[in-house]
Amino acid sequence: MTPPLRKILHADCDCFYAAVEMRDDPALREIPLAIGASAERRGVIATCNYPAREYGIHSAMPTARALRLCPHLTLLSGDFDRYREVSAQIQAIFHELTPLVEPLSLDEAFLDVSAVSRFSGSATWMARWLKEECLSRTGITLSVGAAPTKFLAKIASDWEKPDGLTVISPDRVDDFLLRLPVNKLHGVGPATSARLDALGIATCEQLRTLSLDDLITEFGKFGQRLFELARGIDNRDVRVERERKSISVETTFAHNLPDIDSCRPALLPLCERLEERLARHGYPPVSGIVIKVRFDDFTLTTLESQGLAPSQESYDRLLEQAWARAKRPVRLIGVGARLLPEAKRRQLTLPLQ
Repeated sequence: MTPPLRKILHADCDCFYAAVEMRDDPALREIPLAIGASAERRGVIATCNYPAREYGIHSAMPTARALRLCPHLTLLSGDFDRYREVSAQIQAIFHELTPLVEPLSLDEAFLDVSAVSRFSGSATWMARWLKEECLSRTGITLSVGAAPTKFLAKIASDWEKPDGLTVISPDRVDDFLLRLPVNKLHGVGPATSARLDALGIATCEQLRTLSLDDLITEFGKFGQRLFELARGIDNRDVRVERERKSISVETTFAHNLPDIDSCRPALLPLCERLEERLARHGYPPVSGIVIKVRFDDFTLTTLESQGLAPSQESYDRLLEQAWARAKRPVRLIGVGARLLPEAKRRQLTLPLQ
């Protein structure tokens, strides 16, 4: 029996935090604007508007560098209570369309609309309705991608930003994938992209020339994921929201790092990416931090510390302790933050009797 056709939407607010600020203060719309921590705090940019992007500014960029690129940049620390309020309004619109909503952060979510009968079951019309309702009710512009799988829907939502709507219908999937650059595939970061480039692989069409065995030999278990994505295979379901317990990022290096001194410089880009992810989730309360190190013999060690806030200095101390457990070359480093459980967050906000 042929499985039922899936219709997945990925909805993503355009430069969300900056969009809220520009909505509430129209004077900010035409000038370079960024949301992020100050350079004095060694902060990074959480997001920026499109005039700022013309200067080469982007999320996760150190604030100090952003100010060098654009000295007249307007930098705001952000009002995350206000962003969460707007996010809740947008999420409520999503739930009017389908109960199958998987939030990824304050400003984006997957929606499974396979069983939705409204709009004659057209995912394109549903996407247009989401965009119109979000703009009219909240003043925020939404980019939406529609596709049979999650990873294609996410690629589609970014295809024509800002204010984009891209539909990859089932009969277009193969043609779309053949021309798709491999660095657009989920999980393909700079290190994997460089290794693929060294193999002469730039598009999914070229990636398909490698066998599953070749990819597993070259990339380990991620090789199977590459094999599947290049063919449009992504069977992940849209998962209704569950409590997030942690936020983390990691990097597998193209070449093993031989010692602790070569590991330390790798922390800065990881900390910048982690702060970006924390910002996208509205800086949720943190109960501690964790670091993960995988050595060249594939052994893995993790180290946690309760009560510490995420910072490069804190991770540097944990990294030194974690590396000392094996004192071997390192192939992967990951940094993360443990989130305070929702129940404890509510207790912190209860009024005193």
